[in-house]
Amino acid sequence: MASETAPAPTVVTDPQACVEYCLRELGQTLVVGAPLALGKPNHLLNAFYRHARQDPETRLDIFTALSLNPPKPGTGLQRRFLEPFLARHFGDYPRLDYLEDLDRNSVPANVNISEFYFRSGSRLGNAHSQRHYVSSNYTHVARDMQARGVNVLVQMVGIHPQRPDCFSLSCNPDITLELVDRMAGKPLILIAQINPDLPYMEGDAEVPRSFFQLALQGAQQPLFAVPRMAVSDADYLIGLYASALVRDCGTLQLGIGSLGDAVAYFLGLRQTDNARYREIFAGAEGAQRVHPETLKRWGGTGAFEEGLYAASEMFMDGFLHLYDSGVLKRRVYDHAGLQALLNEGALSEQLRSDALEVLWERGLLPHALDERSLGWLQRFGVVDQGLQLADDKLYCPDGSILDNRLHDPAVRTTLASKALGTQLRDGALLHAAFFLGSHWMYDRLNGMTDEERRLFRMTRVSRINQLYRGEELDRAQRLNARCINTTMKATLLGAAVSDQLADGQVVSGVGGQYNFVAMAHALDGSRSLLMLRSTRGSQHHEQSNIVWEYPHATIPRHLRDIVISEYGVADLRGTSDEETIQRLLCITDSRWQEELRTTAVAHHKLSPAWRIPHAFRDNSPTKVKTMLAPFRQRGVLVDYPTGSDFTAEEIWLARALLHLRQQGSRKGGQLRLILAALGPGGGVTGEFRACLERMQLQETRDWREVLERRVLCLALKRTTPMPRPSSQNPKSST
Repeated sequence: MASETAPAPTVVTDPQACVEYCLRELGQTLVVGAPLALGKPNHLLNAFYRHARQDPETRLDIFTALSLNPPKPGTGLQRRFLEPFLARHFGDYPRLDYLEDLDRNSVPANVNISEFYFRSGSRLGNAHSQRHYVSSNYTHVARDMQARGVNVLVQMVGIHPQRPDCFSLSCNPDITLELVDRMAGKPLILIAQINPDLPYMEGDAEVPRSFFQLALQGAQQPLFAVPRMAVSDADYLIGLYASALVRDCGTLQLGIGSLGDAVAYFLGLRQTDNARYREIFAGAEGAQRVHPETLKRWGGTGAFEEGLYAASEMFMDGFLHLYDSGVLKRRVYDHAGLQALLNEGALSEQLRSDALEVLWERGLLPHALDERSLGWLQRFGVVDQGLQLADDKLYCPDGSILDNRLHDPAVRTTLASKALGTQLRDGALLHAAFFLGSHWMYDRLNGMTDEERRLFRMTRVSRINQLYRGEELDRAQRLNARCINTTMKATLLGAAVSDQLADGQVVSGVGGQYNFVAMAHALDGSRSLLMLRSTRGSQHHEQSNIVWEYPHATIPRHLRDIVISEYGVADLRGTSDEETIQRLLCITDSRWQEELRTTAVAHHKLSPAWRIPHAFRDNSPTKVKTMLAPFRQRGVLVDYPTGSDFTAEEIWLARALLHLRQQGSRKGGQLRLILAALGPGGGVTGEFRACLERMQLQETRDWREVLERRVLCLALKRTTPMPRPSSQNPKSST
């Protein structure tokens, strides 16, 4: 609710006016905090940065995370492919000036840009970014912002035509709410950039307009939509095995990317076409690659009767697909006692006539109602909204009046007959701290009714990523939690490496991974699942992602739990070091198994007599491809299972360009490609016409374009067009 006394923000149309206001109020030292990813107000950040770039007397620190600019198209065939797509997909998205200068190594000396999370791999080798990176758990970022002296906070906000006194923090209440609480009584200027395209999220994300001192209006900023990625065979197998470890009546945490898409796809298939799901699971040797005891105790392959609830740092496309497929359907309620009764089956969402008696017996009803207790009963639909309390009397919707004496069984019985609700209200299917996704996701949220959108709750990251703000409620809601995250490397002793390289170069950041792994250990019946592609690189540069040791760990080995590669599941909870090594070797690519085995033996961690079980001695890319080939051929498994931002021709072209990149990375590969393209089999055929038109190579002007066309046609011949995914694709159809 908007405050009656706090002033509304000053509305401006020029972002420079916000900079000048801050300089007047705070002086020449500005420490600007901004949300990560989607909620970042680029026009405001550019105004602050441009001012500091032009005025060396101004000291500017920017503290944020996951700064995003559309990629640049490159040269040659890559440029021909990406340039039209980027223009269509991102439109006139305003680029962040400080990212451009970071790329050019030209950030002025009076500016520091600190991030606690990078877009994966984007800042490798960048001296300014690496020096000013802040390693912090996501839950500690508001504390660290406060310690660094943040005095300005800028954020994009959403608006609602029926709520003129409120803004929505929408995609990013994550840090803002916590920081404002911590900064109470200290200088902090809050500036909103209004974006009518942002989905209007209510609940904790809704704040009075007076929350902000300034509001920038009229600055156009299309929502940054992440292009959906192709799902490889390895990704599919990892997602399949992970999906079998999710229990009905459970809780799901999941991240973005092709691995998350694969998990979401298989969870949806498990619900909507269970026979086909089981067929794929059998074809992928699920019965031996997911240990039967692990599957029985912690997962299953049946459909979801009660469904899942999501408590995830990030809200991404996959959760909406799970909602649409009927998997995400377990509602939770923000009342610990009420939730506990639902978990036990003592109450049901369809309220029975004995509901008030159950609440009384559990001590959840007072001897007499007051405004607070009446409020929560009405909020959750336990009693009718028309029930009123006045002069210590209860006024029922039918006009009857009852004594406010709930300790009297007769009063409770009469009240139930006259004012008991029919079903619980104000339940949530998801709690999350921020969201980032595709155009489809944003359109889907904006297209919902207010009532439907309230099922998806955005809140502060400290509520989501840990248990300590309301542990009783969190434990009641987060039943059978599966915290599913991605890691880059795992050591044979069970440590995981997810954020930086051996030389200290930061790839991304810790984010919330440590919190969720620790939470999975703290919650009864819950597990942490770390998804790991078994190798990285290609051809002569390929290496195992399962290694003997690594000089850095994001997740220490004492928190080892479940690790999943395309070769199966290693359940490491409570295992000895030898058992951990054995189980991880079974999901390692066979090209590195023996070397790792002998290393473990040499360090007295593995019996010299132990050998890799026969079933896991052929862990190879060929094995992976063979297991999934029948489902690829039948169109059951496509490159983009949850929808694509590419056209049909672009999907084929993407496969062809990937083939060229892989072949060209081999020794002498580029020369062999050119010779093959110029040979008798490298000519142009009519079936490629649409692809050539898309690449503007239907006509050629010089020898370079002739060569590009012939090389492209060679790659198109060696790949196959894939069927379009059935999921909605509103953006690329225009």
